[in-house]
Formats: sequence, C-alpha cells, structure tokens
Amino acid sequence: MGERGPIEGEFTELNSSNNNQNNNNNNNNKIIKKVALVSLVAGLLGGGIAVGGYNWYENRNVTSNNSLGTTKTSNIKVDVSSQTTKAFKSVKNAVVSVEAYSSSSASDSLEAIFGNSSKGETATSTSEGSGVIYKKSGNTAFIVTNNHVVSGSNKIEIILASGKKVSATEVGHDAVSDLAVLKINAKDVTQVASFGDSDNIQVGETALAIGSPLGSQYATSLTEGIISAKKRTIDVTDSSGNATGQATVIQTDAAINPGNSGGPLINLAGQVIGINSMKLSSTGTSSYGSDSTSVEGMGFAIPSNEVVKIINQLVKNGKVSRPALGVAVVDLSNISSSDQSSTLKLPSSVTEGVVVASVESDSPLKNTDIKKYDVITKVNGKKISDVATLKEELYKHKIGDTVSIEYYHEGSKKTTNVKLTLEANDSNTTSASNEN
Repeated sequence: MGERGPIEGEFTELNSSNNNQNNNNNNNNKIIKKVALVSLVAGLLGGGIAVGGYNWYENRNVTSNNSLGTTKTSNIKVDVSSQTTKAFKSVKNAVVSVEAYSSSSASDSLEAIFGNSSKGETATSTSEGSGVIYKKSGNTAFIVTNNHVVSGSNKIEIILASGKKVSATEVGHDAVSDLAVLKINAKDVTQVASFGDSDNIQVGETALAIGSPLGSQYATSLTEGIISAKKRTIDVTDSSGNATGQATVIQTDAAINPGNSGGPLINLAGQVIGINSMKLSSTGTSSYGSDSTSVEGMGFAIPSNEVVKIINQLVKNGKVSRPALGVAVVDLSNISSSDQSSTLKLPSSVTEGVVVASVESDSPLKNTDIKKYDVITKVNGKKISDVATLKEELYKHKIGDTVSIEYYHEGSKKTTNVKLTLEANDSNTTSASNEN
C-alpha cells in the first residue's frame, strides 16, 4: 500500500496504544481531539472548494444572448366547462340592453344626437336597463323588461348582445308588477330564452344574474349567487313613497346593480326563473347611530310564473286588468287613538284595517252601506292590516268576481257582498291619495 496520510497515521497511533489505555488517557484525548479537528477542517475546506468551484463553473456558462430568455404560453387546453358556463351560454345572446329616451321636439335625428337642434328640445336618455328576448314569432321578437326602465319614454332602443342597436316598440306595461313588454324586428335575433317554473326552485340552489350593470358598456355581465328565499313579501311604494301594495319576490345574493333591472335571473339549466327588479342597499338606522345600514347581497326578482301570467296579458290586451273598489282609504294606524274612539267609534279590540275617507260615484260600494269613516278589516275572510294588503287581496280577483267585505260602521261589525265591476287604473291603484 502507498504511504498513509496524516489522518490515517493518527488512527494507527491510536490503535497501537490500546493496551496501555489506563496510563495514557491524556494522550488519547489529545489524539481524538486532533483527529476531530483535522476532519472538521478538511470538511469545511472540501465544502468551500466544492461550492466555489460550482459557482465558478456556473458563472462561466451564463449566456450573454438575452434572446434566449423569451418564453411562450402553453398549448395545453384546460377544459373548465361547468354547468354555470353552459347555462350562461344558453341564454347570453338573448339578453339585451334597454335604453329609454324622453320626449323630444327635435325634427332631425342627427340634430337630436349631437344636441344642435334649434327647432326644439333634443332627446335625452332617461334610463338604462336590461331585458331578455323570450319569444320569436315570424319577423317579430318580444322582450320583457321592467316598467320603471321604460316608463315615461317616447323612444326605446335595444342593444343586442352582438352590439347592434335596433328600435323597439312598447307592447304594454304594468306599473303594479313593474313589467313591460317590447317588440323588435327579429332579423338579428339569434337566441331566445325560455322560462322555468319558479315554484320548483329551492333555497340554496345556484342562481345567475345577467344584465348591463351601470349601462351597456358592461352588457351581458354575469354574477353568481344562490336563492336566499323563494317567496319574500316586500312592500311596494310609488314615486311619492306611498304604499301601493305588496309583491312576492325571489330573494338572491347574486350581485344586482343599477342597470340590471329587467334582466333575467336564471337557474343552472339556463331557464329564466325571475326578472331582476330591485335591490336593497340601505335600511333603517344602524346600531352605530347613522341614518341607514349598509346592506349587501339582497336582490329581488319577480318570479317567472308571475312574469309569464303578466306578459301574456300585456301581449293580448296591452294592459293588465285588475279590480278596484273606487274608494280613498288610509291606514287605521295613522289615526290617533282618540279619533278611533270618538269619531270612528271603534272597539278597542280593533287594531288593524283601513279607514274609508271617501267613496267615488262609480264605486262598487255605492249600493252598500259602507260609508265615510267606516273601517274595512277583512276581504273574503283575509285580514286587512293596511292599504297594501287591501290591494294585494283585491288583485287576487278578476273584474266581475264577488267578494265579501267585513267592516265596522259606527262601532258595529258588518259584512256585505260586493261585485267587483270597476277596473283599476293609474289613478286608483298608485295615486298619493291611496284610492282603491
């Protein structure tokens, strides 16, 4: 064998002194420390040489050609298709933007567009919303939207999913349900939505809202949420803040913003289960003393079953016929306790109802004993707590139906049957005087 190195020599010396171990403990300790020290130094030096050599080798091979640093996207296609995507695709081209314009006396369309008319007031956009094409028949396509989107306008334009703008004509509108039907030329319509059964939806199931939040620049925006409530009863008020009735709506937490009004709420089958109508953005007084509480994720849609019933009447008749009593009424809760006792002569047990303020000459009540200051408490056995519930109960019936009315006259409870012969209109359904 070749000559041994210093570390191997130290091990040899250590082995040869084993027989005298008891007498040479100090020497052995010195040898072990020396061996350990030499080994440690050798390891450190070896590691340093290895690392240093590697770094030198790597630096020596770094290229100076930056073009070799270019990259590209992968050609691997990831299939992210989901039921949500499929549902959206099945209806997206049927969703439109709706632009409504106010009255204009400008005779030249270019003058109206650029605002240079000297002949009168130019057309100005009054509102923007959404809509959905639900029927195509021959050369005509029908669109449902919210009444409040087109109310008061004399010119309506539709922006299709393709971006093309076409003129629309109003078929009919209904302020009570907040629905309107429009029609356009069907030449450029490529997709039509279908209605699902809103009675079959379930709380917790996925719901998708499609529309043009904040205007047509965000057309066919998709938001996702769940059904928060199948049938939520909310109060409906007119522009003056007066209660005009109650509506039963679908509640969802899918994001609904200004401009979504009139757009569809769909299920995962791509069926329209509601028409987005409103959202709750603030309410009441917060626990921190501010004027209102910020609210998120509370949007409401008119159920599809109600939508279909209303729009079919609008297409057929241009309006929805509902009965009215032809009376002006106020909530009993607005009458002071002293007046309830002295003027109305009500028993203290009567705490809810509506007070008759006047009876119109064409009222179906003119042939009954119901007079001014009488208090209506029930219609067909249903309790009437306020003006909103009175309207709601009346609107469940058709013109020509007969209903029973329970009321108090000078403190005595009475019942009478009334044939609903009067048709409700804008003046006796939503006026500030609370006529019914």
